Amino acid sequence: MSIDKDIKQDSFKNEHHKVMVNLIFTYNWTTEQLKQLFEEEGLTMQQFNILRILRGSLIPLSTLQIRERMLDKMSDSSRIVDRLIIKGLVKKLICKTDKRLVDVTITSKGLNILEKLDVQEDKMEKIVKALTKSEAKTLNKLLDKIRQSN
Repeated sequence: MSIDKDIKQDSFKNEHHKVMVNLIFTYNWTTEQLKQLFEEEGLTMQQFNILRILRGSLIPLSTLQIRERMLDKMSDSSRIVDRLIIKGLVKKLICKTDKRLVDVTITSKGLNILEKLDVQEDKMEKIVKALTKSEAKTLNKLLDKIRQSN
């Protein structure tokens, strides 16, 4: 289905305007698709992102290091980490190199939730299943180009 039909708009100012509307619409659509997967585990997308970052790190990370790696740079990583601590999915440790700092690491409970969600990875990829490998490569290049235009 095309953006024109999805949002019931017949014309756009120009193709660049249509791209912006399409990006915003597609972001919202994909966000809703992913939210449904995470709701079953009581997670937000930002919490899921932090858990994946911590699982992929060989060492505990500070909240600043987590924020640098997050997809959503506007998120308050400290507040999200605090919520994950309450859920028992991460824990804070005294930094080994500087006792004044705190590091964050994932717990076994957090790892278990990610393992459950890993099984559903195909559902996440289903969102872009209509793209061939070549189309996905092209789309990635185009999206990178848009972000580099600043």
